[in-house]
Amino acid sequence: MLIRTIEKFLRAHDMAATKFGRLAAHDPRFVLDLRMGRIPRADTEARVRRWMADYKPHRIPAAFTDHTIETKGYFTHAR
Repeated sequence: MLIRTIEKFLRAHDMAATKFGRLAAHDPRFVLDLRMGRIPRADTEARVRRWMADYKPHRIPAAFTDHTIETKGYFTHAR
């Protein structure tokens, strides 16, 4: 089932469900709807599975490794 694969992906990458939905399906409620029983079309499922297979996590630039805060996908250097 797709939802089980997504849940494992979310745990492995410490990613919020809404962020995953925005990135993989262009729908922030995608995972939440799957949890409630939504059944995606075959092409949507294939696209999401391909996105997960191709996903490469962002690397934090070395200049920001100390006192860096990530907020909504943006890195901010703490003072």
